[in-house]
Amino acid sequence: MKKFGFLPRKRSFRDRTKYTREVVNLNALGTHLLVDLRDCNVEAIRDLEFVKDSLVGAAKEAAATIVDVSFHEFNPFGISGMVVIAESHLSIHTWPEYGFAAVDIFTCGDLIKPEIAAQYLIERFGSQNPSVVEMKRGVLHPFDAKLPHKPSAEGNT
Repeated sequence: MKKFGFLPRKRSFRDRTKYTREVVNLNALGTHLLVDLRDCNVEAIRDLEFVKDSLVGAAKEAAATIVDVSFHEFNPFGISGMVVIAESHLSIHTWPEYGFAAVDIFTCGDLIKPEIAAQYLIERFGSQNPSVVEMKRGVLHPFDAKLPHKPSAEGNT
């Protein structure tokens, strides 16, 4: 039976997103990855320090500038957390009882590669069935030139 909505497991995330990046070349303010990590290592996504270190590590791997880190562990289980980066954020919510973690990676500009952070987290949490949806955010002029990430004050009139 064919599975719909999931990409083959054998290919890396970078290979799977190549088609989307080539076909949809929109000029946007940011890229938002919605990452569903299914069939994760339950002990990994249950451990607060491991989850925190993993998100911080993903931000570093993507060469992001970390501004703040905040995490909370729920009782009896589950973790929510955010790594605020100068380029936007990485966030996670875990459901260890289901072996599932939901991750958002939002980056502004084109200096940071969010797919590097996504691949890092897929491997770190041992997800056997990940899915990634890429959204372009702030598509203001889809057919115009590239948008500057931080325009000057004079350019905003």
